[in-house]
Amino acid sequence: MDSADEMDILTLESSPENDAALRTKAEKVQKIGPEYKKITQEMFQLLRDGKGIGLAGPQVGRNERIFVTEVDKDQPRVFINPTIVGTSEETGKYEEGCMSLPGVFADVTRPLEIRVQAWNEKGRPFTLDAEGLLARVIQHENDHLEGILFIDRLSEPKRASILRKYHKKRHN
Repeated sequence: MDSADEMDILTLESSPENDAALRTKAEKVQKIGPEYKKITQEMFQLLRDGKGIGLAGPQVGRNERIFVTEVDKDQPRVFINPTIVGTSEETGKYEEGCMSLPGVFADVTRPLEIRVQAWNEKGRPFTLDAEGLLARVIQHENDHLEGILFIDRLSEPKRASILRKYHKKRHN
């Protein structure tokens, strides 16, 4: 996708192409150039317009290992080529939703604390220790880079039930 194209949030079951984009493992960003400032600004705008707190490249049709978060409204964060290098043994459940599955929410168990290494939009490397909601959002968005949706972290019966309701709602 050319960064000059209008970005939109892809939703599950809206087209076979969108489903494939959401289910494909994203490619590493080879060179972080000045275009990433514009790309991340567009992603933040979509995030804010949709009242979300995280958005990954695959969700906007970019098969790249990039995501943005804004858990705290005054602290937008950009993660390019992120790697979660540590997680706590302690886990917790929390209700998650996703801009690519509008109206779908479910409790997901994840580690409560993580350490992530990534690069920002200026190409500078950083390491971040995160806990609570920020740690959860980073894990959720990192899953998108692996082609994993939060519903994939649920039991098969729960996932099937949610997808039936989602499909019925989309086609009514």
